[in-house]
Amino acid sequence: MPLAALDRLRCYYRLEGAANLPALVLCHSLGLDHGMWDLQLPAMLPRFRVLRYDLRGHGATDAPAGDYAVEELGRDVMSLLDRLGLERVAWCGVSLGGFVGQWLAVHAPERLTALVLANTTARVTDPASMDARRRIVLDRGMPAVVETVMGRFFTAATLDANPPRIASARETLLSTSPDGYAGCCAAVRDFDGRSVLGRIRTRTLVIGCDRDESMPWPDHGAVLAREIAGAAAVRLATAHLSNLELPRTFSRVLVEFIAPDTRDALDRGLDVRKAVLGEDHVARSLASTTELTRAFQETITRYAWGGIWTRPGLDHHTRRLLVLATTAALGRWEEYRLHLEAGLDRDLEWADVEEVLLQTAVYAGVPAANTGFAIAAECRLRRNAR
Repeated sequence: MPLAALDRLRCYYRLEGAANLPALVLCHSLGLDHGMWDLQLPAMLPRFRVLRYDLRGHGATDAPAGDYAVEELGRDVMSLLDRLGLERVAWCGVSLGGFVGQWLAVHAPERLTALVLANTTARVTDPASMDARRRIVLDRGMPAVVETVMGRFFTAATLDANPPRIASARETLLSTSPDGYAGCCAAVRDFDGRSVLGRIRTRTLVIGCDRDESMPWPDHGAVLAREIAGAAAVRLATAHLSNLELPRTFSRVLVEFIAPDTRDALDRGLDVRKAVLGEDHVARSLASTTELTRAFQETITRYAWGGIWTRPGLDHHTRRLLVLATTAALGRWEEYRLHLEAGLDRDLEWADVEEVLLQTAVYAGVPAANTGFAIAAECRLRRNAR
């Protein structure tokens, strides 16, 4: 288990991704833990070395009794970064994680490359309510506040639908240490960063939500966006936990802000084309380019590969499946075979192919699926004969 021994605190963390990629820290909200970022990982790991950790009082990190302070939470993570050898990181924090991000941007700006403050504030509207919640969980435990908190985390429609990620959030909230939760309630109660927002010089994005009852945009997100010099702002149609209600939208916003690919679309497209189809195939295609086909090759590389395949909304595996389904439905068998064989050399499994073709049979007709299965069977025989 990855536990870091900090100053009188054992801190649980997960550090994932290639060591040569830029580092990104994802910091969770009050009452949840590092797992609230699971749905962001597919979009993040190809681009970042991602550090997730459990705040003091949460998850598998120690939960000492007593009140905590945001400064204490900030010093915890600075010790963790030092322990892991991460000199500079991009920071994304939701709610309480955004409080910690503000503290770092003011007191340790040299450690940050970018700052994303989601569903957070420089000062809660009613500190007394946080103190009341602190006393309730100490007296009666987490079940006494779970329904109130869940009603602020998510919209009523999302709660009614109760997808797995929402059910998991509820279980995590219920399993949170009352001492740890109460300690962080005190940190939220006491934090007031309004007077120092003007000192933040880190490139900042503020994500706020129109249906966030805990921190409605006009008095919270809008203040951060206005007072932090040069801050960008995005508003999403969710309640308090925007990364869980709109996970793919949140991921796209995050990637586009922290790691925009400023290279020419032709260069981006060439890299993706090689990653998806293989360097040998791309080399052969480029070698066979003539004066007649050069403009066409550049067009598909720039717009299809550099414009669509590089978008962060879907990962490459999902795009492969879409290409297979579309080309099978339209009978574009040469393209279907190309993407099938290239995918099987990388991240495509036979189970994926089967599901795509069964879906194709239902929505595009049995003959299309029949041909698709026949080509897949040929590919499988050739591969087994190698």
